[in-house]
Amino acid sequence: MLANFLSVDPAIIEYMFDAEGSPQLVGTFSGVDDAGVVDVISDAARRQNAMCGRELAAIGELYARRAPADDVDRDNWAIDGHENVVAEVAAALGISRGRARGRLRYAIALRERLPRVAEVFARGLIDFRAMAAVVCRTELVENPALVAKLDAAIATHAPKWMRLSGPRLFERIDMWVMRFDPAGKRVPREHSENRYVEIGPTDAGLAGVWAQLHIADGVAIDQKLDALAQTVCAADPRTKQQRRADALAALAGGLTAMRCQCNTPDCSATQRRPAFDVVIHVLAEQATISGDSQSPGYLQTFGPVGSNTLRDMAKSAKIKPLKLPSADAEPGYRPSTALAEFVRCRDLTCRFPGCDQPAEVCDLDHTVPFPMGPTHASNLKLLCRYHHLLKTFYSGSGGWRDRQLADGTVTWTAPSGQVYSTTPGGSFFFPVLATPTGELKITQRDETSSSADGLMMPRRKRTRAEDRRYRVAAERQDNEQRLAAERLCEQRRRRAAGYDPPPF
Repeated sequence: MLANFLSVDPAIIEYMFDAEGSPQLVGTFSGVDDAGVVDVISDAARRQNAMCGRELAAIGELYARRAPADDVDRDNWAIDGHENVVAEVAAALGISRGRARGRLRYAIALRERLPRVAEVFARGLIDFRAMAAVVCRTELVENPALVAKLDAAIATHAPKWMRLSGPRLFERIDMWVMRFDPAGKRVPREHSENRYVEIGPTDAGLAGVWAQLHIADGVAIDQKLDALAQTVCAADPRTKQQRRADALAALAGGLTAMRCQCNTPDCSATQRRPAFDVVIHVLAEQATISGDSQSPGYLQTFGPVGSNTLRDMAKSAKIKPLKLPSADAEPGYRPSTALAEFVRCRDLTCRFPGCDQPAEVCDLDHTVPFPMGPTHASNLKLLCRYHHLLKTFYSGSGGWRDRQLADGTVTWTAPSGQVYSTTPGGSFFFPVLATPTGELKITQRDETSSSADGLMMPRRKRTRAEDRRYRVAAERQDNEQRLAAERLCEQRRRRAAGYDPPPF
């Protein structure tokens, strides 16, 4: 599907970009009146929408060319043809697997179910927000004839919905869904299903915790934090909020009382053990620990850690030097503990383009499969299980190929022939980790063979199509039961309203 691009005054474009296509931030609109500036705003928005529509059309085309052929024999694979396309989209756009999967979901829906909406989107008349809402709110409609009617109706009216807020936009789409297929209306989940706990870095040396729990659990935790915060003496220098924060750590450590920070000799609470019995790994330079450098360290999944925080952590930490690898390869398939630690510290994350899965959930992968490829830092890298399976079962001719340099750089060649490179994450914080570990003599690889010989791909219980049909059928069944109950209530209400008892 091709996008139709709207024309724009060449004089305005000249003001927007220089000869090489770089945006000009100074004097961009000199000589352009207010009306011309407004024209640029609206035209740029339409172009942006149109290019987004073209991107999804291209993703849909790639899927149409790849996934069906792969899925014939691999539709029960944990990493099927669909996921292979997801990986290529993620690499091409430099985005995460989850975001790429969302892009592919929209692309398939526009191509296979909503071609009229796709056309409106490609013309720039609706934006990504409206398109995504249409795809989401119409997913339960399965009858092809009803889908076609819904597609035509929404494509006609959607350009007039751009000004609407999210809830109002949903109302308009749901109105047309109800007109053609009442059981296809999406109904919000029960509030109790929206539970989560998220932890992430905030300010330097701090982590934020966001959660939504059952109300009883929330009250219980709140009371427990208050109780733990009161187990220190009155001379403790922390505020109540600080003690509650530290109480959460004590709770995670299984403690029933907190350690006091009053530092007075006669306070027994100062002798209590620290909260944590877990191990966390922090990578830092020795000069930072000793105070001779202000270089930050690195804490897995949280990122950089300031030098002052590092030195505080080092007071109660076990310091272990990181051993640089030998120039000689190790004899067996499984790397030694020292070599594995080096590779994890050098890479920090999965080395597939766009993936940032942390080292602790990644496998150690021989770039050139063992025994053809040696067990050595120049031939080892981190791959999350997803991308490890992808490389293993979608390699060889027409699949994914990877090459690793002595400094840890990995070059990937996608099935399309596009080339992507990833550099070790640890080298950004600690350049010494990018020191070449030695060029290896490797037997010529057979590009026609696959590294999956003799291995079995994990299989899913249902194919992707079966899983979708199951979820749609379950949601539609809930809707049909709800509609039947509503009709029964309405019939009873009408009978009650029209009931006139006989006179006595």
